[in-house]
Amino acid sequence: MKANRRIVPALSLCLAATAATLTLACGKGRSGPSQQGPVEVGTVTVNPEKVVLTTELPGRTSPYLVAEVRPQVNGLIRERAFEEGSNVKAGALLYQIDPAPYQAAYEQAKATLAMAEANVPAARLRAERLKGLVEIRATGRQNYDDALAALQQAEASVAAARAAEASARINLSYTPIRAPIPGRTGKSSVTVGALVTGYQPVPLVVIQQLDPIYVDVTQSSAEILRLRQSLASGRLKRSGDGWSRVKLLLEDGTPYPLAGKLKFRDVTVDPTTGSVTLRMVFPNPDNVLLPGMFVRAIVEEGVNEEAILVPQQGVTRDQKGDPYALVAGKDGKVEQRMLTLDRALGDRWLVTKGLAAEDRVIVDGLQRVRPGAEVKAVPFAAAAK
Repeated sequence: MKANRRIVPALSLCLAATAATLTLACGKGRSGPSQQGPVEVGTVTVNPEKVVLTTELPGRTSPYLVAEVRPQVNGLIRERAFEEGSNVKAGALLYQIDPAPYQAAYEQAKATLAMAEANVPAARLRAERLKGLVEIRATGRQNYDDALAALQQAEASVAAARAAEASARINLSYTPIRAPIPGRTGKSSVTVGALVTGYQPVPLVVIQQLDPIYVDVTQSSAEILRLRQSLASGRLKRSGDGWSRVKLLLEDGTPYPLAGKLKFRDVTVDPTTGSVTLRMVFPNPDNVLLPGMFVRAIVEEGVNEEAILVPQQGVTRDQKGDPYALVAGKDGKVEQRMLTLDRALGDRWLVTKGLAAEDRVIVDGLQRVRPGAEVKAVPFAAAAK
């Protein structure tokens, strides 16, 4: 019994010591909340850079030259000297109209001219002889006047005969129908043996020159005004010959390998679309571009020497749809900047207002910060790593 009485106080002391220890430990655990440091965010430092600005315009191709070949004299087609769809050179023979009637008319005109010319010398000699006789009063004045009139009629007959001979020669030269321009021929509307008439409304064949080739695109008048304002303010500068350099994208999106040049810009705005037509010229040695194809032209507008570009992931929009960016200020606090965007260049936005050089735009960790919060700015590349 004495032994048991000694053990009970000892156990009580141990339990009391254990409870005190647990109470002290719990008290230390609830001594206060832990202090959380600034949020680490990835930033991109904005620096002005030189950017060539371009605009993409839709358009269609059209032939450089088009010639609708028509006969200039009546006759039967005796020969067709080209293959449909082939390339021909300027002056190449296309059709041959039967020249026999025109050859005969030409020969007749030459004979008539020769007869008229043969009468002139005799009339001239007679007039000269009578002139001398009139001076010595050996003949009457009327005889001389009649001889002089006969000479003038003979000379007029020569002029008329010469004009008729030239007309007959021209008509004969029209019997071979030649290509007025180099290019590719289309479908022939007549065959050998067909009767054609001069200046008929239906062309015999259409020739189109495809090298070089035109590309006609449209640009809105609002974009033209914006471009002029940018150039006037100095934000954009012409590079070299400015609008001359043009690139092309085909219907399937592949780039055309050869560069073109801007030919001219129309001065009239289409009232239905509010756009202006721009005509460009592209070399087309392999006939890749055909008339009527839909293409997209990439036209160089100018060079922005101090462009501010920011990654698209660093730009968000508010409930109204206005873009803004969060910037890590020099004091380590987040600032909200409302932006004015010009266009997207790849994966970046071109910013015209809202950002300046050396601004640190937050692109990583946007969901964890709010304007006014303290952050620890880390370069985005290092944060991603």
